[in-house]
Amino acid sequence: MQGADFYKKIIDNLSDGVYFIDRNYIITFWNKGAERMAGYSAEQVIGCTCSNNPLDFLTADGNVFCSRDCPLTEVMQDGEEREAEVFLRHARGYRIPVILRAAPIQNDDGEIVGVVVSFNKNNRLAIDTRREMRELQWESITDPLTGTGNRKYVEGRLSAVIAEFENNARSAGLLFMDADHFKRVNDLYGHMAGDDVLRMIARTLLYTLRTTDTVGRWGGEEFVTILYDVSDREILRATAEKLRTQVEHSRLNLNGSPLSVTISIGGTLLQPGDTSASFIKRADALMYESKQTGRNRVTIA
Repeated sequence: MQGADFYKKIIDNLSDGVYFIDRNYIITFWNKGAERMAGYSAEQVIGCTCSNNPLDFLTADGNVFCSRDCPLTEVMQDGEEREAEVFLRHARGYRIPVILRAAPIQNDDGEIVGVVVSFNKNNRLAIDTRREMRELQWESITDPLTGTGNRKYVEGRLSAVIAEFENNARSAGLLFMDADHFKRVNDLYGHMAGDDVLRMIARTLLYTLRTTDTVGRWGGEEFVTILYDVSDREILRATAEKLRTQVEHSRLNLNGSPLSVTISIGGTLLQPGDTSASFIKRADALMYESKQTGRNRVTIA
């Protein structure tokens, strides 16, 4: 019969992230797949509790995963397997969508002594725009710092979406986003930290939005997203709130100290007679309204 080390090696070689929690909700095992996917070593995670660890799982609407009706607690209580779509915080600060699966661990007497949790990237939500652009050799329309589309790319997509609206009545929404107090980040922590913050925001946007949506850096600390086939302001608002919340809960580790930022968002739907300039101008003005009314806000009109 094979020993425990043999099975540990098998689990370590899985591509999925796998970890165990005991009856006290303490993480007792963290495999190599989890290290690769989340960026945290076993030493950083083992010994942390289920509800207080670096992963800081969030639901799609920005709620803390273990805040109430925790599925892992339910697995511990009734022995039924659970599955959930959540966002984990990577060691580099940005958010990644994953599918989390939990199953009970039982001893020889059938008693539940813990839970095994596995997670892998949620490909229904995830998108790697930078890889896509490299494959198409579109370096001229890629922002080199963040890997999103650059301003030229966004302007091209705006022209295309307006033409589709005029010819086929295809609806679209636009979100204009700006990092709050970004100059303060540069002044206090330096421009390298500022660049890391922009990369963190960009990746969080890319991983949160649908694969069909456009994400681009407009300039400086400003980002633009084009949401296709959106004709309802409440859907636009819900998407904007989701982005705002995911960025708010992202975090960089800067020399042992956490650094997080927020974004202000303005959003609007494409209207008859819009040009690229009028579409952007309206969303930009609404973003500025979010700034004026307190920052870390969404304004839709």
